[in-house]
Amino acid sequence: SLQYVRNYKPYKDDVKHLRILIYGSVGAGKSSFIDSVESVLQGIVTTTALAEANYKTYKIQKGKPRDFYPFVFNDTMGLEMQHGGVHPKDIKLALEGHVTDGYMFNPASKLSGNSLYYNKEPTLHDKVHVLVCVVPATQIPIVPDDIVRKIKNIRRTASELGIPQLAVLTKIDLACPEIQEDLKNVYKSKYMKDKMEQFSQLVGIPMNCIFPVKNYHEEIDMKDDVDSLILSVLRRIIDFGENFINRMET
Repeated sequence: SLQYVRNYKPYKDDVKHLRILIYGSVGAGKSSFIDSVESVLQGIVTTTALAEANYKTYKIQKGKPRDFYPFVFNDTMGLEMQHGGVHPKDIKLALEGHVTDGYMFNPASKLSGNSLYYNKEPTLHDKVHVLVCVVPATQIPIVPDDIVRKIKNIRRTASELGIPQLAVLTKIDLACPEIQEDLKNVYKSKYMKDKMEQFSQLVGIPMNCIFPVKNYHEEIDMKDDVDSLILSVLRRIIDFGENFINRMET
């Protein structure tokens, strides 16, 4: 899987990278997930993604300076920050490629068409190619109603745009003692399977698009079990994104 990711290059020459948009509630582990992907690819625990209310594109260095992996991550502010969290219309604008780096999310109003941060004519490059919902396994099934409603709304918008979606369940070790004991128990754990099924029913994301992971958080050293879960979701993200850009007309 690591080799697959290292060798990956978008099939279309005019697409330099896949754009992956991450969303979820505050403290779900969105930034930690981006950091964990970077850690796995760099082979060393890194922390560069910070939870911010600004729209930001994260690139991951591949080897030499200015040589980056052909996928980027965009992070959004939490779904339920004070006064209502990220504006649903802003997520739609981001998916369509209208939002540029540095835009400060404002829960009270969406990005206006005459803002400096509004990209009037987004190319296939600016658009989001894969949408990833990050949810802590510890929150399921008691995900607050307003969060479920927002996730469904965002999912509907992405579906209308044909954007593939998947979910990442974080904090699986905190949710299940069996997994805390040994991460390899993740696919044997009936408890985790129930959590995935409950989440699937709550928001309508199919089971085969829900991935349990443990983010690098307090670890100092890399761990193979953590890596393999992160890599399996990353591989699926790449496959989804590649399918999407190959269906689109540039």
